[in-house]
Amino acid sequence: MPKVDIVWFKRDLRVQDHAPLKAASMSGNGVLPLYVVEDDYWAQPFASERHWFFLETSLAELRKDCASLGMPLIVRAGDVCAVLADLKQTFDLQAVYAHEETGNGWTYERDKRVLRWCRDNNIQFNEFPSNGVVRRLANRDKWSLERNRRMAQDVVSVPNGIRPVDGIELGIIPDVKHVFKNPQAVHEVQQGGRKAGQGVVKSFVESRVSRYLTCLSAPGLSEQYASRLSPHLTWGTLSVKEVVKTLAHYKNKADPRELSASRRSLSAFQSRLSWRCHFIQKLEDQPSIETSCMHKFFEGMREGEHNQAFYDAWKNGMTGYPFIDACMRNLNHNGWITFRMRAMLVSFASYNLWLDWRKTGYHLAQVFTDYEPGIHYSQLQMQSGVTGINTVRIYNPIKQSMDHDSTGAFIRRWVPELQHVGSDWIHEPWKMDAAQQQKAQVKIGDSYPAPLNEHATAVKSARAKMADVFRREGFREDSKVVYDTLGSRRRQPKRTARTKKVKQAMQSKAQLSFFD
Repeated sequence: MPKVDIVWFKRDLRVQDHAPLKAASMSGNGVLPLYVVEDDYWAQPFASERHWFFLETSLAELRKDCASLGMPLIVRAGDVCAVLADLKQTFDLQAVYAHEETGNGWTYERDKRVLRWCRDNNIQFNEFPSNGVVRRLANRDKWSLERNRRMAQDVVSVPNGIRPVDGIELGIIPDVKHVFKNPQAVHEVQQGGRKAGQGVVKSFVESRVSRYLTCLSAPGLSEQYASRLSPHLTWGTLSVKEVVKTLAHYKNKADPRELSASRRSLSAFQSRLSWRCHFIQKLEDQPSIETSCMHKFFEGMREGEHNQAFYDAWKNGMTGYPFIDACMRNLNHNGWITFRMRAMLVSFASYNLWLDWRKTGYHLAQVFTDYEPGIHYSQLQMQSGVTGINTVRIYNPIKQSMDHDSTGAFIRRWVPELQHVGSDWIHEPWKMDAAQQQKAQVKIGDSYPAPLNEHATAVKSARAKMADVFRREGFREDSKVVYDTLGSRRRQPKRTARTKKVKQAMQSKAQLSFFD
């Protein structure tokens, strides 16, 4: 049997800047580029048809790129370990090459099973760091130095070629009907694939970046002037390092006198890329934040008060708050909305409606084309106020509406029930009297819902419940422990023997510490 190495693609759907592929190409063995459509993963409540549509295009392009190197991408469906076992029956399997993945608990457990299978079958398992995330990080204090060191390294070159493997079926890249038993309708999906990603980078740095900062928080405008790179970074058609180096090139190239706005925007986006790695590192260090509050004192605070009617109204854009509803409908349709509006939607669900972040997080995970677990769960907790180390921010939906959609154009676009409502009432249409509603061709409570509750009253109740947690004995001490484990290092708290002890205990549960 021919000796074969497998390059296992996961969230790294490219041949450029791909260390596992490069290393495998130099082994002297035949190379099988492999992607496994994991049925159980796609049945999870965070997975969606929108994700698959982006991947399907990306996989088709990756197959061609691998073929240009000598061996097309092989696609199989099912459990990864079963797929590997099947390949082992046909080939003299020597090694598996892959990037480290910081993902859901589901992928965490799957990766541990793969490692055990490789050990049991005397197969070498070679993992390579992904982006700026540091596996088994000993101390968070110097994480940024390591991240920046990695970003300064050269981009890994594309292999000159890979040795093909004969006698194997490529396997089909399934369409959505074969991945989901009852696929849901999806409206818009950002184009997947590396070529599309490169086009997005080019248009951003060459024509859109100058308005990045001024338009970033405005729904509608942000769709055009935000980078729109997040899905490509999430699914790995582009690497973070590639984008970092591209931004630095254009920033150095820009004339500071003529392109000062562009330079400021490039600097701001560079900072956001760093924060992106920072948040993913949180999940790497403490995988439990997918399902448990960072600060344990907040456990049980919302779970027992779930209001299904509130949840349904929120996820469908029928809360009675026009700006909230417009943003949710826009998100449901496009699979993307700017960060401020994401934060506002979570804040509204968590404080106005008192919904638990774990429940609302599933809907958002499914509709975000750029669903990135490390960012997703950290931000859900931050915007819901359950970290114990971040400022509690409660967005006023009416103020946000007036600030970011003063004329109501965005609202009228996504909430057509209100298209005839004038600017004076568009932010609070429930305040119109019957005659004004008739003139605007809307009936609040009928053709468009009345608000689910009154903002000030709901927020007052939420603040009181939060304050009860803040006052509990031991809250501050546990907050220090959370900060020591997960906080950014812009400021340094005083360490105590207790925080060090808890830190050591948490490190033993760090994601993908396989030495158990």
